[in-house]
Amino acid sequence: MAIRVNLDVMLAKRKMSVNELAERIGITPVNVSVLKNGRAKAIRFSTLDEICKALDCQPGDVLEYVED
Repeated sequence: MAIRVNLDVMLAKRKMSVNELAERIGITPVNVSVLKNGRAKAIRFSTLDEICKALDCQPGDVLEYVED
């Protein structure tokens, strides 16, 4: 399974920093960076919900399935 995280793309489109997103969604900048760099093993739906609210996007804008 290959899930690509496009959080960096969405942050750039919204002209938002990692620190600003972290503050808006209530997690640490380090955890946002882990997600952004694709090193996360899991994401809570509540966190994904907050990311989508903060970036005004859909989950499919942040996560993408790519075949191996």
